[in-house]
Amino acid sequence: MSAKKSGTTPKAKKSKAAKEAKPEDGRPVEAKADEAQSAEPKVDAKASAKPKKAKKAKGEAKPKKLSAIDAAAKVLAEAGEPMNCQDLIEAMAEKGYWTSPGGKTPAATLYSAILRELQTKGTEARFKKTERGKFAVGKAS
Repeated sequence: MSAKKSGTTPKAKKSKAAKEAKPEDGRPVEAKADEAQSAEPKVDAKASAKPKKAKKAKGEAKPKKLSAIDAAAKVLAEAGEPMNCQDLIEAMAEKGYWTSPGGKTPAATLYSAILRELQTKGTEARFKKTERGKFAVGKAS
């Protein structure tokens, strides 16, 4: 049995002519080829880049759209009574605060977002759960 080394790759063999040919300065031939390539003028990356577009003047900035959870907090504050998520979605669309971008279950997404806020912020949350599926304005709002 002979022991074989695993994970090693065989080295590429040089041809006989390449071994016998010695350059004048004693450096390998590949190194000279690299020097020839580096002797070419380098093109400045900034000079060849596309010109940047001019920024638009900040005249009247559009009011930032509310997220679903921000709109829900606003609706609950205006309503003053506990609401379920389906009612919140309808009220937000009615008042123009937020509309679903085409999702199939926006009420479930809102419910999840409210529960996540309650979990992370605790008593500082904008919502409080009054009964199963219903939320009211929390202490932070």
